Amino acid sequence: MPVRRSLADALAALTAAGLLTACGTSDAATDVIGAKGRKDTGVNIGPDQKRIRGEKVAAVAARVPRAVRERGTLWIGSGADASPPLGFYATDDRTRIGSEIDLATLIADTLGLEPQFDEVSWENLFVGLDSSKFDAVLSNVTVTEERKEKYDFATYRLDNIAFEAKKGSGWKVKAAPDVAGKTIAVASGTNQEKILVDWSAENAAAGREPVEITYFQKDTDHYLALQSGRIDAYLGPSPSVGHHVASAGQSEAIGTLSGAGDGLQGKIAATTKKGSGLVEAYAAAIDHIVRNGSYGEVLKRWGLTDEAVEKSEINPPGLPRTEN
Repeated sequence: MPVRRSLADALAALTAAGLLTACGTSDAATDVIGAKGRKDTGVNIGPDQKRIRGEKVAAVAARVPRAVRERGTLWIGSGADASPPLGFYATDDRTRIGSEIDLATLIADTLGLEPQFDEVSWENLFVGLDSSKFDAVLSNVTVTEERKEKYDFATYRLDNIAFEAKKGSGWKVKAAPDVAGKTIAVASGTNQEKILVDWSAENAAAGREPVEITYFQKDTDHYLALQSGRIDAYLGPSPSVGHHVASAGQSEAIGTLSGAGDGLQGKIAATTKKGSGLVEAYAAAIDHIVRNGSYGEVLKRWGLTDEAVEKSEINPPGLPRTEN
């Protein structure tokens, strides 16, 4: 699994993606280039984020279970190994910033609760939900049929994943045969890993070469492996891939697909322990921030407008189970 991104890693990734431009000061707002190379909006990457904030909506807050209302805080699990623009460290190398933190803060504001974030590794997000340490996880979690057995979901973004290869590879990926015999890096325990494993099995069953799947600890590791030719491609979240491939002539997106696999649009969702009583409150809060426009402002700020949803869905169809 990836580990905590240092400031150098985060800024290097942003710079490579064309996200940072000279601004004359060390902590001023910087210009952000969106996933398609389009100048989008100014974003402060310093620790003082001046986030878009919301206000408590009594009718929505009333949906929160009494114990959480009386406590007054919402404990939120956030992935320490996420990538820009979803999550990364500010210029102080301590403060976590990004689209997921901004949206989680808006949801907590609407519920009248103080957001408390805990950055942990991917697998520990779910450990935290299982132990009731976290009330919610907002960290690019895809709805899957397997996860729905243990968790409830309130969607807040579309989920797309993308293959990244060296620029000029002349290779396009649309389906399993396109990755036969290739060496591809992916993060462990993710829905993109499951899709890649399924595609590899499909290739083997059809008499084609399987995929050689590899894993790295940090984003910078798979970027270096890609440029050195040790891997043919990386499969990751489309927002992160989109930002990185905006770099000057190093890599390109060679295929984008739904994070739920063939025939189903993947959804990213606020995740909570099944039966916690919180999922309806999350969905209502998300619907409110969509209607009042603050949700759209956050997505625009981070270049994710094309992943917006019109309303939150509770436990929609997710990435199917692997057939035995």
